[in-house]
Amino acid sequence: MTTPGGRPINNPKFIVDHNVGKLARWLRMMGYDTLFFSGSNDSYMVAMAQNEDRIILTKDTQIMKRRLVTSGQIKTVFIQSDEPELQILQVIDTLNLDTKFKPFTICLECNQPLLERSKPQVKDLVPPYVFQTQSQYMECPNCHRIYWRGTHWQAMTKKLRRFTKGSEENKPY
Repeated sequence: MTTPGGRPINNPKFIVDHNVGKLARWLRMMGYDTLFFSGSNDSYMVAMAQNEDRIILTKDTQIMKRRLVTSGQIKTVFIQSDEPELQILQVIDTLNLDTKFKPFTICLECNQPLLERSKPQVKDLVPPYVFQTQSQYMECPNCHRIYWRGTHWQAMTKKLRRFTKGSEENKPY
């Protein structure tokens, strides 16, 4: 990913405002460290973005007027659409994000890097059918959710591919 000036941004991190919360899951799905900010204190969110070098994603016009944002000290993307799929397309296109960055390596719920688990390690943690049919597993060290490459994973992968193809063709935001 590069900035508008052409400088590369390595491993971009995001903070997503509550008014565009579904973006957090999509960005995490692609492997991007993404905090979901559900608070009402915009100053706190802006301070977190500055302290942790995070890009703010928001529909809040008041955040866009803050000095740290208008001066360019904090990178912010003002989201145009109310539709989650159009929002992620805008972010992918605006920031030139790689949808194949590190897919499915971050917990969709709590934003922690996932750890590989062996089949014996998850035997009592997944449904019997999943244990019989799947061989690769990941676990969140924080919330202990177990992930595997089942039909839900396949559907998400298909949608990410569609986002990649659609980001240049469809720019309705």
